[in-house]
Amino acid sequence: MSNPDWLERAALRAQRASWTLAYTFERYRQLEERTEAELARDLCCTREVLYWLCLCRKPEGPDFDTQVTAITERHEVNRKALVDVIRHVEIVEALSKQVTAANGEEPPLQMAARDRVPGEKTSP
Repeated sequence: MSNPDWLERAALRAQRASWTLAYTFERYRQLEERTEAELARDLCCTREVLYWLCLCRKPEGPDFDTQVTAITERHEVNRKALVDVIRHVEIVEALSKQVTAANGEEPPLQMAARDRVPGEKTSP
């Protein structure tokens, strides 16, 4: 078995643990309807590097910046893109929990929509 074979399976298995980047990446891909290849491209890495990232603990807490820096330097990925993915998932999950707590039911996720036509100017 070659390195990428076991690595991909390990990354898939890691999606079940909410403390991993694999979980965060999978949530992001679901929310944004992105493929693995598109996510890897966004992070400026290969799919193999993406699988290694999946095995990392998700940065959080007061050392968030230090943890993100360590991950991005070790795996040579785009720092801003990684932070954007993590924060996007955290925000959506926090909003989902707030709505659930408010009415006691599991609501469908709702996002704000824009009523603009592409190319249409908006008034100041």
